Amino acid sequence: MRRKYVIAHDVGTSGVKAVLLDTGGNILASSEENYRFSYPNPGWVEQDPEDYWKAIVQSTKTIVSISKIPASELIGIVFTTQAMGIIPIDKENNILNHNISWVDGRAEKQAEKLMNRFLGRKAFKALVGIEITGKDVIPKLMWLKEHKPELYKNTEYFLDVNGFLKFKATGKKVAEWSGACSYAFNLRKKDWERIFFKFAGIDTAKLPPLVRSVDEVGGLTADAAKDMGLEPGLPVYGGCDDTQSAAIGSGAIDEGEAHIYLGTAAWVGVMTGRAPKFKHGAVCLQSADPGKNLVVGVTESAGANLEWLIERFYTMEKKHLNNGSIYDLMDEEAGAVAPGSDHLIFTPWLLGERCPVSTTTTRGTIYNLSLEHKRGHFVRALSEGIAYNLRWIIENYEKDFGFKIPSLRITGGGAQNDRWMQIFADVTKRKIVTTNQPKMAGAIGGAMCVFVGAGVINEFSSVRQIVGSNKEFFPNPANFDIYDLLFGDYKRIYASLKATYESSNAIRFKV
Repeated sequence: MRRKYVIAHDVGTSGVKAVLLDTGGNILASSEENYRFSYPNPGWVEQDPEDYWKAIVQSTKTIVSISKIPASELIGIVFTTQAMGIIPIDKENNILNHNISWVDGRAEKQAEKLMNRFLGRKAFKALVGIEITGKDVIPKLMWLKEHKPELYKNTEYFLDVNGFLKFKATGKKVAEWSGACSYAFNLRKKDWERIFFKFAGIDTAKLPPLVRSVDEVGGLTADAAKDMGLEPGLPVYGGCDDTQSAAIGSGAIDEGEAHIYLGTAAWVGVMTGRAPKFKHGAVCLQSADPGKNLVVGVTESAGANLEWLIERFYTMEKKHLNNGSIYDLMDEEAGAVAPGSDHLIFTPWLLGERCPVSTTTTRGTIYNLSLEHKRGHFVRALSEGIAYNLRWIIENYEKDFGFKIPSLRITGGGAQNDRWMQIFADVTKRKIVTTNQPKMAGAIGGAMCVFVGAGVINEFSSVRQIVGSNKEFFPNPANFDIYDLLFGDYKRIYASLKATYESSNAIRFKV
């Protein structure tokens, strides 16, 4: 019987979504497993890599059990993962440290040191197009070399999350093009950007060999297959970072088409054949499509902020309601609040920010709070704050890169909330289109890498025939004035408080 199914794992910041898809893009089974962060010091954020693998194993077992699809009918398996992971592995295959997460900001001193080696912050920005921060990978590699020299010395390869999972699955240590962008990748040469590692004092021999998203990396080892309930030798493909897979899964795949992902974090992505210079915190990355690039501006915390809100403002309800009911209650309370939240502004920078401003010291601010505001105001104001942040990114894209963005395709869990989608349409003044399987866009995009790599489809442009649309939301001009006013105030809050944030947090987050 002809093989026709793919198992795709979307390995996010807080958990894994595993799906079984057929070649028509239909999801036959899915499963989710969660894991936690650890916070060893202020500004540090780590995760145990073995927790990722345990989640992969359990979610795979679940979908195999649910679907009852014969293992012989599987085309392959693929991982699409959170970016910027740093997992040091030695020659004996030992994990030498927990994954240093992408939201970890411990290396601010090293970032400053690296920019000084390029004749200072301004010269570095003029050359590269963006300043680097303590959250970027190369400064964190410098931090490891300085603070854990034995660990650095004993490391054979630094793997990201995707590389680690491919290693657990196949025994091979590699890095995929899109994941390499989180370190330093030359988009034209399709190789590590070795000059940056040289200036940072990082040995490029510790960087693994490169593969493409569509490449067959190897087959499942006997141990990995036994753990997951699959057959040894099942092809494992290169996959990609979650940003790139969500772009493919959104269906925004042609030149200049834009999408927003709303999950634990959020981002605006635009597909392009160009390689524009980094500006205003936006970066140009290798797309999952080897022939294209993806301009991305990441908002560090989106859905994570709503979870924070539940933990602090809905404590009693959480004890008695399931997640769906809590979200319904929050939506009901937000719906009773007028657009603009009676001039309450909630900036979403609870983890610092990358785009449209790049900062490790900025944090969330509740602005203009008064006695009239109730709990529902906080819910709506936080949703609006995320929309303001993304509007700022979109406006920068049009100014900096010349993109024309009349509409946006939205994926991720946040796309399931109609009220939030209308807020996005009103704040951005753009048509919003949601996808059929918004929470599964990452996994679907990862599966497309297998479909192209295995020859099921000829090219990524064919994905449009597989990925559908769900709902459309159109801007309401009646809300333009209030949102224009508050959007201007939102940007002024950052400008006015930037120095104060630095004063409050520079020492607090210094290690």
